[in-house]
Amino acid sequence: MHAIEYIGPRPQKPTKKSWLSAWLMVVMVVVGVTVVAKNFADKALADYEKVTDNKVTETIALLSKADSFGHDLAVAALERTMAGVSYDPDYYEMSYPNGDIPATKGLSSDMVIRSYRQLNIDLQELVHEDMKVNFRIYPQLWNLRKPNSNIDHRRVPNLQRFFSRQGAEIKADETKLAEDFMFGDVVVWRLTDAQSHIGIVVPGPGARGDERWVVHNIGSGPKWENSLLEYQVIGQYRFTGE
Repeated sequence: MHAIEYIGPRPQKPTKKSWLSAWLMVVMVVVGVTVVAKNFADKALADYEKVTDNKVTETIALLSKADSFGHDLAVAALERTMAGVSYDPDYYEMSYPNGDIPATKGLSSDMVIRSYRQLNIDLQELVHEDMKVNFRIYPQLWNLRKPNSNIDHRRVPNLQRFFSRQGAEIKADETKLAEDFMFGDVVVWRLTDAQSHIGIVVPGPGARGDERWVVHNIGSGPKWENSLLEYQVIGQYRFTGE
């Protein structure tokens, strides 16, 4: 019988695994993970360390040198971070106009309302007076038959409609960059639970003063954070009260 010729690559003997190579691979992975974790931790720590009352005061002083409404509104928003406010979604009755809930409580919208009030712009009155005439143009989400000056201005969709009716809306889209925002812009996000959320664009602290950060109250009082594009932006407004 003729031997059957093997056609194909020459069979190779199994090679022994190099334990040195395996250990080198492990070391490289550990080092890589450590570097990434350290960079992340350093950034988080840097952000945390720079957000202090002293940095707020320094940034307010810098903003105050500029003569613009946006800078003034950014100052008012930064001042809210030192006000000692806890998150409170409850309904309150209040006076009108210039009414407010207890000073130590508030929603994200209350931070915006109080910031505008620092500039003598009362969103409670402005929204209520517009809704009295144009109630059906506003979102019909709460089964109301008429405006309610206690709560209408505290609802983010109502503020969005009011700002857009005043010609203050800047087109929002998914391609927006931080550079597309100006200090003092009002920004509205859609959170992962589909709720609307609102804040004000401000500079970053210290050497990061050219960055766009925000002041917002997302559950633990007004905070100064680097989170402008962390959530889905659904609204951008530049309302000056005029």
